Amino acid sequence: MKNEQINYVLDTDTISEHQRGNSAVIFAMGQINSREVTTTIVTMYEQLKGRMAVVHKATAKPEELPIAYHWLNETISYFSRLPVLGFDDSAAQEYSRLVQMRLRGPSKPDLQIAAIALSQGARVVTRNIQDYENIEGLDVIDWTSS
Repeated sequence: MKNEQINYVLDTDTISEHQRGNSAVIFAMGQINSREVTTTIVTMYEQLKGRMAVVHKATAKPEELPIAYHWLNETISYFSRLPVLGFDDSAAQEYSRLVQMRLRGPSKPDLQIAAIALSQGARVVTRNIQDYENIEGLDVIDWTSS
């Protein structure tokens, strides 16, 4: 079922830019109703997977553990403040359709993010327009070039 309020789905690179304090992304987010903006479980998974890999690597160097755990905690806190769309049956159907199209370019996570956005009738916000440009019917925008 489509959520009428969701208009923008931030992909992983846009989330990273927001976390780094990119002024263009912060400005764009400030111009719209915060209830219109979300991200996906795919992006959350990608970021947490990366943070946990850093923690795992830091176990060999205990002096690096405090900062590794700090950034893992910061990432968890970030996602607790932003709505996260799950990968439901509708998204799974879109994903299957996209995979069957054998598109050149988008990675599996990009296809999953696109599938979630398509199932919600939402626009993907990304710095990497080329990752999504071959996906028919998907509206894509870059807030970093604003």
